[in-house]
Amino acid sequence: MERRSTAIAERQTERGLPPGQLFIDGGWRDAAEGRRRDVIDPANNQVVTTVAEAGEQDVDAAVDAARRAYDEGPWPRMSGRERGALLLRVAALLEEHRDEFARLESLHTGKPLMIAQTVDLRDTIDHFTYYGGLADQIEGATRSIRTPGFAYTLKEPLGVVGAITPYNFPLILSTTKIAPALAAGNTVVHKPAAECPLTALRLAQLCTEAGLPAGVLNVVTGGKDAGAALSRHPGVDKIAFTGSTRVGASIAAAAAATVTPTTMELGGKAAHIIFDDADIAAAVDAVVPGFVFNSGQFCMAGSRLLVQRSCYDSVLARLRDAVARVPVGDPCDPHTIVGPLATRQRLESVEHYLALGEGRIVIGGHRIDRNGGHYFAPTVVADVPHDARIVQEEVFGPVLTVQPFDTEDEAVRLANGTRYGLAAGLHTRDVARAHRIAGRLRSGIVWINSWAVLDSALPFGGYKQSGYGREHGPEALDNYLQVKSVFVPTSADGH
Repeated sequence: MERRSTAIAERQTERGLPPGQLFIDGGWRDAAEGRRRDVIDPANNQVVTTVAEAGEQDVDAAVDAARRAYDEGPWPRMSGRERGALLLRVAALLEEHRDEFARLESLHTGKPLMIAQTVDLRDTIDHFTYYGGLADQIEGATRSIRTPGFAYTLKEPLGVVGAITPYNFPLILSTTKIAPALAAGNTVVHKPAAECPLTALRLAQLCTEAGLPAGVLNVVTGGKDAGAALSRHPGVDKIAFTGSTRVGASIAAAAAATVTPTTMELGGKAAHIIFDDADIAAAVDAVVPGFVFNSGQFCMAGSRLLVQRSCYDSVLARLRDAVARVPVGDPCDPHTIVGPLATRQRLESVEHYLALGEGRIVIGGHRIDRNGGHYFAPTVVADVPHDARIVQEEVFGPVLTVQPFDTEDEAVRLANGTRYGLAAGLHTRDVARAHRIAGRLRSGIVWINSWAVLDSALPFGGYKQSGYGREHGPEALDNYLQVKSVFVPTSADGH
């Protein structure tokens, strides 16, 4: 078995792939039960490689390694400046290997290579750069209290962090957790999406090259069994999750049994509002990428368009023309904007929503037959009832619903009228209206005359069933710290 797994790892390295094993305590190992899982190229539905599939024993080993690294290793005892310097080295190495990481990210997600290079790697590198710079800014404070004495607070790492991440942005959504967790002095066990584990494994390898001590970052590839074992593990001090609301609720319930704190970045059904005084051409230019980017597989997709009735027909006409020009095709083609959906199940789910027949299809509405890949045409569905499933549920594909409204109050009511509250946006030339509506939208982020502008310094997270806690900014760093109060008496009697 050992010779066979070594041979597999060597072949994968020769093909430019990371070893298809678990990364635990600074080294590669097979899953305890010897199970493996296929990794599929969504562009042609062909097997790219196989990776180890972790079970409970493997999660135990990873958590034990992370615990030893936290309790006995140097990482949490380093100064913030030392940890920050190492994170900056990781950022530099990512830049050096940018093309390699972009190729891997595109290979197992189906996203266009150009987008992986210009968006996914840009943001991933920025996460390590930002938190590398913030690591030495973790400070407590002195407090004035009524009892004679000296009182102060300390900010300390939580311990072992379990990070569970999805398939749509494997690098971005893992490093929104790993970078601040490491900056704060924690150790990490990362369970990437079963479908897209390659960049997680390569990142662990690269962090070791940068000098990260053994056991500080561990990666257990696998499916539901590994995720469930990590969620309920008594040795984990924090769970950070991005994914669907349904799965997030189950993970939060499992973590609650051990009173383990969680942060949850969950589903979305963002409303994109166009008022009749907006620059309509510019608004449509924002709406189209707002729902087709990453083949619609992003939680902040502007998948619900609300248009003031007086400009409804003209917006629909512009949308139809603009969507017809969106290039769909091979992820390796530099002109491709929309690649395949990440999995066959995702393609079938999107087809199911269109088969419900809710609303009028303006353009699209069908899969695209291309090399056996998971392609679905960018789709606009108009005149959709507000209670329709395609409006209320997260489709997670390149599908836009369009609804008319008459007044500001109606626009706000429709925008807030789902169980989600992750992102929202509006287009208007009226500055007062822009700020007035932004204040009324129940959403973690609101974009005005733009869409999907994110930055490592700007907190991102949800209201309602879109989750709790924030990623990005100093707010995310606080998710991985706890506060300790210290008091020293100064009176003669010690009280």
